[in-house]
Amino acid sequence: RLSSTIVTEDGMRVGTIEHLMSALAAYGIDNVLIELNAPEIPIMDGSSLPFLYLLQDAGIVDQKAEKRFLRILKLVEVQEPGKWVRFTPYDGFKVSLTINFDHPVFNRSNPTFEIDFAGASYVEEIARARTFGFMQEVEMMRAHGLGLGGNLSNAVVIDDNDVLNPEGLRYPDEFVRHKILDAVGDLYVIGAPIIGAFEGHKSGHAINNALLRAILADPESYEWVTFPHNQNLPAAFHALPAAA
Repeated sequence: RLSSTIVTEDGMRVGTIEHLMSALAAYGIDNVLIELNAPEIPIMDGSSLPFLYLLQDAGIVDQKAEKRFLRILKLVEVQEPGKWVRFTPYDGFKVSLTINFDHPVFNRSNPTFEIDFAGASYVEEIARARTFGFMQEVEMMRAHGLGLGGNLSNAVVIDDNDVLNPEGLRYPDEFVRHKILDAVGDLYVIGAPIIGAFEGHKSGHAINNALLRAILADPESYEWVTFPHNQNLPAAFHALPAAA
């Protein structure tokens, strides 16, 4: 519920992978070795921007293999009480999310944000958006052994009335933008860029993962495709390295 976690067959767990996965998705990296000395990915500043810097520093290498994409062929939707997520066919990659919190801080910003990556930059519009939470949630996460290094330098923390961070927000609608950052990372655990339009209302890690499972469970809902020499590659992916 609190993060995306991967677990190996022998029980090894790595938690809070969504921000790193989001950065990998932004650069289209699908073959990488990441070494850890702890069971949770560092939170960094609460966004994916530090991971983008690290990936740039490590360098991105084209490999001699055609890049695979998963293309959505029909509507796939998962609903839970008060929330839903869906994928629909779309010649590109577009994300639209709506959040809904009964709190004065959220009433001051737009609860909905849509970004079509054919015409907008992940780095400029999404990467800087930080994770956020209420004071009581921070305490609950620590009780579960997560976010033990959490503080005002790596998360937006909200009390009963306002944002506690002295510098305020990085975007006027940073909350919903971060939910998009999370969704991009959650969806990228499928291992390849997805050609389709993702929409969600009050989405979260668990329901995003349930949507991926619903897609893979229905072979008629998707196909794996490649684009030799980038022919017919949707514009949303033109900036990706090693597109073919």
